[in-house]
Amino acid sequence: MDRPRQLPLDFSHAPGYSRDDLVVSPANEEAVALIDRWPEWPAPVMVLSGPTGAGKTHLAAIWRSLSGAVSLRADDLSQTVGSLDARPVLLDDVDGAVIDENGLFHLINHVRANGSHLLMTARRFPSAWGVRLPDLVSRLTAAPTVEIHEPDDMLLAGVITKLFADRQIEVDLAVVQYLVRRIERSLATAIRVVEKLDRMALEEHSRITRALAAEAVSAMDEGQGELGF
Repeated sequence: MDRPRQLPLDFSHAPGYSRDDLVVSPANEEAVALIDRWPEWPAPVMVLSGPTGAGKTHLAAIWRSLSGAVSLRADDLSQTVGSLDARPVLLDDVDGAVIDENGLFHLINHVRANGSHLLMTARRFPSAWGVRLPDLVSRLTAAPTVEIHEPDDMLLAGVITKLFADRQIEVDLAVVQYLVRRIERSLATAIRVVEKLDRMALEEHSRITRALAAEAVSAMDEGQGELGF
């Protein structure tokens, strides 16, 4: 007889973005060090680059809290630059939309003129953003980029544990270790598998066990389109 299943409610699971929630490993330690040593930065404009799910937004949120930065959108800067004060500025996910190139050029000049700081996060290095304005290309070339690398075992295990904790789910270490060994080595995949396991556990009225983890990984392997890559 099939096990009874229920339709899980779509509750939102807000991630924890505090410094205490941050998982640090060799894959992201350079980026973490950059945030921790603000305002002693090597340049007024810094870029934080890394793959989807690498923790860029988490680090940006920590820096915003630490610095009191104002958060702006990279596709709508021309209307706001003129009203800015000398506070630091955060642009998260710069290459996730069309960049307001004139606005970004003026923002960089504003930050430098006021002795402030600008932190930009992106999936790719600035040279891959498709920027055409020559003066902006020059400004971005001068901005140091700190890269978050694909996760090592320590970071992947820590992130999986944190993702479950964000959903108020306790899992055995054996489940986490199994997932680290079996899933694609990316934080985006870790996010997907935790979401899938949470939903499966709700549907099947089950704890998240190693057996359920194996079922989830197998299902994701068979239907890779579900991963969204």
